Amino acid sequence: MAFSAVYMLPFALIVIFLLLTASVKILREYERAVVFTLGRFQRVKGPGLVLLAPFFQEMVRVDLRIQVIEIPSQDVISRDNVSMKVDAVLYFNVVNPERAIIKVQHYMPATNMLAQTTLRAVLGQHDLDEMLSERKKLNTDVQAILDSQTETWGIKVTNVEIRTVELTENMVRAIAKQAEAERDRRAKIIHAEAEFQASQTLVNAANILSSIPAAMQLRYLQTLTEIGAEQNSTVIFPMPLDIVTPFLKLLEKDSKSPMNGALHPGGPENAPLAAA
Repeated sequence: MAFSAVYMLPFALIVIFLLLTASVKILREYERAVVFTLGRFQRVKGPGLVLLAPFFQEMVRVDLRIQVIEIPSQDVISRDNVSMKVDAVLYFNVVNPERAIIKVQHYMPATNMLAQTTLRAVLGQHDLDEMLSERKKLNTDVQAILDSQTETWGIKVTNVEIRTVELTENMVRAIAKQAEAERDRRAKIIHAEAEFQASQTLVNAANILSSIPAAMQLRYLQTLTEIGAEQNSTVIFPMPLDIVTPFLKLLEKDSKSPMNGALHPGGPENAPLAAA
C-alpha cells in the first residue's frame, strides 16, 4: 500500500494541476472571455480572474485593442478606364465580443476580405483625378461602408488609409504632359491678365493727364530730367504741342495784321503825293 501511495501522489498532483489550469484563467485589461457552457453561450467575462467548470465550460479569448491589417495591392479600374494598383491600411477593433465569436467564424480574415472588395468597388466609381486629389474623401467613404457592414459582427472600423496608388509608366507620362499643359495654360492666362491690367492702368493715366494740361507738361519735364540724368551726349526729343501752340498762334496773328510802314498795294508809284 505504501508503495502504491508513493506512485499515486504524483499522479494526483498532476491531475489537480491540470484541473486548476483548465478552470482558472487570468485575463488582461484589454481581453475578454466568451464563455460557453456545454456548447451554449453563457456570458462574457473579464478582465481579471475567470473560473470555469472543468469539462463543462470553455472560453474564447477576444482582444479588444485596435487591430491593424494591411490590405494587399488590388487591381482597380477607375471610372475613366485607367488601370492601377492600390493598397491600403485598415484599423478596427472588437466592440462586441459575443458577436465577433458567434456571428462570424474568423472575424479578422473576414474583415480583411471585405475590405479588399469594398476598396475595389468604391475606387471603381471615381476618376483617376479624384483618387489622386480627394484621397481623404475616399478613405472616409470606404471606412463608412466597412463600418456599416461589420457592425453585425461586433466590429468597429475606425479608419481606412489608402497608402499607394501605383500607375503604369505610360499613364505617368500622360499625367506629366497634362500637368505641363495645365501650367502653360495658367501662365498664359496670368500673362494676359497682367497685360490687360497694365493697359487699363495706362488708359486711366492717359485720361487723367489729358484732362489737366499742366499735368502733362509736368510729366514731360520729369521725363526730360530722367533722360538728362543718364549722361547722354545727344538727346533728341519732340516738342509737345501744348508748348508750341501758343507760339504758332502768335506767328499766325502777326502774319495777318498790316505791318508798320508797309507799301501801298499799288506800289510806290501809285502812292498819293503829299500836299505841298
